[in-house]
Amino acid sequence: MVAALALSGLGTVLIYSATRNRTDITGGDPEFFLVRQIVNVAIGLALAVLIMWLGHHRLRSAVPVVYVLSLAAMALVFTPLGTEINGQRAWLSIGGYTLQPGEFAKVAIVLGMAMILADQVDAGDREYPGTRAILQALALAGAPLCVVVVDDMGMAMVLSFIVLGILLASGTPLRWSLGLMLAGVVGAVLVWALGVLDEYQLDRFGAFVNPSLDPSGVGYNTNQARIAIGSGGLYGKGLFHGTQTTGQFVPEQHTDFIFTVAGEELGFVGAGGIILLIALVLWRALRIARGSSDLYSTIIAAGIVAWLSFQCFENIGMALGIMPVAGIPLPFLSYGGTAMFATWIAIGLLQSIRLKRSLSA
Repeated sequence: MVAALALSGLGTVLIYSATRNRTDITGGDPEFFLVRQIVNVAIGLALAVLIMWLGHHRLRSAVPVVYVLSLAAMALVFTPLGTEINGQRAWLSIGGYTLQPGEFAKVAIVLGMAMILADQVDAGDREYPGTRAILQALALAGAPLCVVVVDDMGMAMVLSFIVLGILLASGTPLRWSLGLMLAGVVGAVLVWALGVLDEYQLDRFGAFVNPSLDPSGVGYNTNQARIAIGSGGLYGKGLFHGTQTTGQFVPEQHTDFIFTVAGEELGFVGAGGIILLIALVLWRALRIARGSSDLYSTIIAAGIVAWLSFQCFENIGMALGIMPVAGIPLPFLSYGGTAMFATWIAIGLLQSIRLKRSLSA
């Protein structure tokens, strides 16, 4: 909890640094995004406390409802309520606010797969999930994946990694994980060959393979991100003194490229400290997964580890130029309400598992 709160606090300060001079998106109010992010963190923390109070086992009976609602919300993206941002139609616009249903789908998949895979094992009927349970769990995860894979490759990558992590943690035979990875490779080739990807998605992969490709266009984001991080040196230029940040050279800096603010203004030491805090959260989550008393709890914790670890690696990796740009926010730090809510719900689930173990002991 302390590390998660520290990350959220740091992210809020970095968002303020990235947006205080952006009159084009703040309407002249330098504290516009600062106030909103504080509210986002407060709501996220409240959701975590609510989950801890309810308990992850008490939520088990509500998982089907949560799953259906999240899937319905994802489908609404393709109705007039849906809105397109940066080439991706993955948001709902309701009353002037935007929500990304895919963020809640992460929670739904983790809880849904855990419920199905652990059912017979926790009842003592089997040592590990059977074929039927595995197929049902994959079908449950496949529906949201089919919705997002066409228009939100970043979200599809995160969901796929969650599914893989859950299969590995649930004790299913290794052939299922290997088969899933093979299916992912075949699927990626088919998506590419059939021309399913939009032009902007192909351009992102092209810029990753060749960073010098169109430096004033598709390659601009990654080039400017590397310049910002590299210019920070060991100790950074100082908070609110980043020239790349102040000059607004890095697009989407308060959302997808928030790590560049840390790299430039806090330097290697500050950015490295953020990575260590993330590592602390993941380490604690792994310990919670290992110490869980039932498979249901273990799968939930392991699914959250897979979710947060891949998302952090991809986001920081694309800022450093070692991963393709996929439009994935950095957990706890990037601006955004829905992503912050989902991340803190995950923390609430981890704390619930830990508290149950402590009470049992």
